[in-house]
Amino acid sequence: MGKALIIGCGGVASAAIHKCCQNSEVFTEICIASRTKAKCDALKEKLEGTTSTKITTAQVDADHVDELTALIKKEKPDVVLNLALPYQDLTIMDACLAAKTHYIDTANYEPEDTAKFEYKWQWAYREKFEKAGITALLGSGFDPGVTGVFSAYAQKHYFDEIHYIDILDCNAGDHGYPFATNFNPEINIREVSARGSYWENGSWVETEPMEIKKVYDFPEIGEKDMYLLHHEELESLALNIKGIKRIRFFMTFGQSYLTHLKCLENVGMTSIEPIEFEGKQIVPLQFLKAVLPDPSSLGPRTKGKTNIGCIFRGIKDGKERNLYIYNVCDHQECYREVGSQAVAYTTGVPAMIGAMMVMTGKWLKPGVFNVEEFDPDPFMEALNRWGLPWKTEEQPELVD
Repeated sequence: MGKALIIGCGGVASAAIHKCCQNSEVFTEICIASRTKAKCDALKEKLEGTTSTKITTAQVDADHVDELTALIKKEKPDVVLNLALPYQDLTIMDACLAAKTHYIDTANYEPEDTAKFEYKWQWAYREKFEKAGITALLGSGFDPGVTGVFSAYAQKHYFDEIHYIDILDCNAGDHGYPFATNFNPEINIREVSARGSYWENGSWVETEPMEIKKVYDFPEIGEKDMYLLHHEELESLALNIKGIKRIRFFMTFGQSYLTHLKCLENVGMTSIEPIEFEGKQIVPLQFLKAVLPDPSSLGPRTKGKTNIGCIFRGIKDGKERNLYIYNVCDHQECYREVGSQAVAYTTGVPAMIGAMMVMTGKWLKPGVFNVEEFDPDPFMEALNRWGLPWKTEEQPELVD
């Protein structure tokens, strides 16, 4: 069908690349590009002989628009799948504009020097992408991503109006370390250390970091403590879901993680403000990232399951309706299939599906869009086919 240029070669990228190679009817060719070409070459060597997808590799610094543009023009992909850091979203979008190539990512742009998680920087590209005649698909991971597709699917098939959405992200996996993060440590710790917020009655309500705690009994997992966080899909769903009154996001954390995080915060190790050490400027959080276990190494030792989904409350045919749409994923099953734990898998699979939606023309129109702005049906079908089957539960336990 076509060619994808995949930028990044971490845990999520590895999972997405494995799935692209399984889906060789659509991804007839991929180019894996990263700052460290040796990582790309190692993954290529691992996959060759297992797929009919043609795999090439390249070195690129995703902080530099000129390098990215030259690579895109050289490789001539149908789509660019951005699985690099969120700090690099805008440079990659600029390069896609220069090369007039479709763009897909899994997380919104974050400035490196401040903990701000907003779509405003990427939404500002709407007119540019529309005039260039190319598509930018934002947030095609799980959350954001699948949670937005779940919301669009619920709106299309189950509700006349959705009034309340609670997005629940539960990771009950155990990797055996006292403290480690299941995805990029710098991004993970920035998210949980930032002030929380939720959207209610047309405005944002802010909370202190991790201030609101709830306990929820997750299907196939059991009761877990979860905490209210700000998350980027709240911003887009507030605009795109009819009748919405409130949207919240909750994520589970174990006590060991929270205790270690508190100690690190108390000694300044989670700060993003540069400090001077032995005559050099360093960012404490970036140093912490360097000494923590690499999330891509957690696959063989992580056991347990994830449960990520949305609880919807609204109206259908004049009657109140409550519905839970969710996916359960097993860490070890993911590792056996693609060599990654479930957190990388649940992001990598939707990244592949989003790229497939654009490449096949099912989600294709000029401009910048979030996933819930497209027809959810083909994406939901693809989730069942490519490893993330979803379930529905009527009258679920509510968070409140």
